[in-house]
Amino acid sequence: MRLLFLAFLTMLAIPAAASPVALSNKVFVERISTDAQGNRKVTLEEPQVVTPGDRLLFVLNYRNASAKPADKFVVTNPLPAAIQFAEHGDGAAELSVDGGKSWGNLDTLRVRSADGSLRPARAEDVTHIRWAFNAPIPAGGSGKLMFRGVVK
Repeated sequence: MRLLFLAFLTMLAIPAAASPVALSNKVFVERISTDAQGNRKVTLEEPQVVTPGDRLLFVLNYRNASAKPADKFVVTNPLPAAIQFAEHGDGAAELSVDGGKSWGNLDTLRVRSADGSLRPARAEDVTHIRWAFNAPIPAGGSGKLMFRGVVK
């Protein structure tokens, strides 16, 4: 599974068009523990080895290095095949279950079954996640986009 992360880290999120916005990404494993008082503690660790069921946090950092606002900026991120989508934190992301051909919220997407019928899409059907910025990113502006996945 370690190769999964090396492959993912070399596959940066893809901006929809040439842009002055720089992207970088990180992947963390979420570890949950309980202290002596029974309090739940979540820690983020750099992945060394992952196993099926491990919960991952993907963080995409962006920064407009230009002296001008970056307008109509879109970031599209394919999910690695070994990762099942779990959630995105900001609610602004759109999902695709057909390789990026169509986009929407998970509850509005449909997947064609082997018999030709349509069924509601599920988290394991997600192939891509995308953020389309409604407002320009100001010169020097930066931020983070995050989503979670689970190792299959």
